Amino acid sequence: MATIHAFEFLAQANDNLPDVIAIFGSDASLRSWVLQRLTQSGDLMQVNGDSARWSDLKDELSTASLFDFGEGKKTIVIRGADDFLSPKRSDDGTQDSSTAKNNNRVELEAYVAKPVSATRLILEFESLATNTRLYRFIDEQHLSINCYATIDKKRGVTSASRQNFIAGFLANRHQVKVTKGAADTLIELLGEELGMLDSEIAKLALYREAGGVVDESLVREIVTGWQGKTVWEITEAIAAGNSAEALKHLEKLMSGGQPPIALLPQIAWSLRRLGMASSIIHFKERSGQRIREEDALSYAGFRPNESQRAKLHLRSLRRDRAKKLLAWLLDADLRLKGTHSRAWFDRFLLEQLIVRLSNTAVEIGREQPNHI
Repeated sequence: MATIHAFEFLAQANDNLPDVIAIFGSDASLRSWVLQRLTQSGDLMQVNGDSARWSDLKDELSTASLFDFGEGKKTIVIRGADDFLSPKRSDDGTQDSSTAKNNNRVELEAYVAKPVSATRLILEFESLATNTRLYRFIDEQHLSINCYATIDKKRGVTSASRQNFIAGFLANRHQVKVTKGAADTLIELLGEELGMLDSEIAKLALYREAGGVVDESLVREIVTGWQGKTVWEITEAIAAGNSAEALKHLEKLMSGGQPPIALLPQIAWSLRRLGMASSIIHFKERSGQRIREEDALSYAGFRPNESQRAKLHLRSLRRDRAKKLLAWLLDADLRLKGTHSRAWFDRFLLEQLIVRLSNTAVEIGREQPNHI
């Protein structure tokens, strides 16, 4: 069939879908919305690419759903299909012996070339190179959906298309109308991560009746209010390794009624970009290559005018903590929605994360690599 962008896919009715669909791109929120659309009907099975094997899936792929009465098709989703295609490598760059034989690329290419019609296979990638046989097979015969959100004409993302997506799909999710000026202002104030923008629109929708208009003036009034300023001060203090200052601002926000589950995504947004930059540097070094800090920060989403401050923050966090940052933020998010969702437990978790990311955590010897 073709490759289309997620903005286009989510804006239209999706009938007569092919038997194989690839979802790829760096925006996790965009991938999740596409997956929700694709799996909203029919029998569903999901597996993780780092542990699944082709031998486990081939029988499932050839077996139709027992619960399919003509209204939906059995769907198998491979999450993290990057790991499904190729074996992992250990920290020293050598191939992990436990997964050395778990290279499913050949079998997957053969299946994609001639799939069965009993099921639909969905592959979710963080990236999928366009010069691979797998990509060509899917592009020619099936469907691939591009989930990048950073402006890049080669990937089909323009300022106008992203603006229309925010004013259309994201606004409709929260039953409001978002003007194009408001969409641009949200990006200016919060950055390009669509999940963060979606969360902010959800908050802005509380200030309007269903179907009401969120305009630029409301965005600037609410997003840049004292709470937004204090969240920014928290992330600045964390990145600079000043836990005392960060905890002081956290106390101010929580005293004002902000729950930890609403604060963590806002705090994590800027820190996640530092974690991504650190991961890029670490990956390049493991591959025997070198990359400038400025380039890694650019790939992670920092604008040129943010680069100098981001470099200072990256060095303040120190290499050992910076490369664990993404895992720590994910762990905190999962715990905040599970074991630490109760009152006081959630506050303790957020305070502990702040201390863990500060220089103090190393000095007093309390850093715990595997648990929060």
